Amino acid sequence: MLSAAGLGADVPHGVQHGLSTRVKTIVDRAVAEYTSLNLPMLQAELDQQSARNRARTYRPTEGLDPEFEGLPLDPDPVPGAPFLFTISGMAEEAAASVPDLPPLSDEAKAALRQEVGLADDYANMVGREICTILLHHRLRIQNAVHEYVEPQIEAMLEELTRSLDAPFDPYDPPSE
Repeated sequence: MLSAAGLGADVPHGVQHGLSTRVKTIVDRAVAEYTSLNLPMLQAELDQQSARNRARTYRPTEGLDPEFEGLPLDPDPVPGAPFLFTISGMAEEAAASVPDLPPLSDEAKAALRQEVGLADDYANMVGREICTILLHHRLRIQNAVHEYVEPQIEAMLEELTRSLDAPFDPYDPPSE
């Protein structure tokens, strides 16, 4: 998808992440609508899981802006400096207090797998359509990166250059 948009490795991660999470949201919404209309067993499972999730008292990953979805909840641990608590640990504790979903029969599992496969196929189809659309806008996207993102990067590099101390100044006499 990023390739179809013309966003290579030289484009900042923030730009890539912002576009990819927004496109993922579009795909997710399209698949949710398809599932609700065409895949009743999968929709019933998703509804049960949603009810289970709502029963949890602490849900730190919900309601985030798209650019924050999928990011780690906790910072990387520092050796020798343990956490008193972690956000992900508190979320796990809250999830443990909610009862498990009821078990499925083997036939129901097979039917559910088939519906999940259909939902995956639909997601891939929507993703390919988005890539086709992005290909048509590739030059506009690249121009926008050139016009808006690159000047910001240049300004940050210029500020960094000004704020760094030179390791030595050729005009200063050597210290003894």
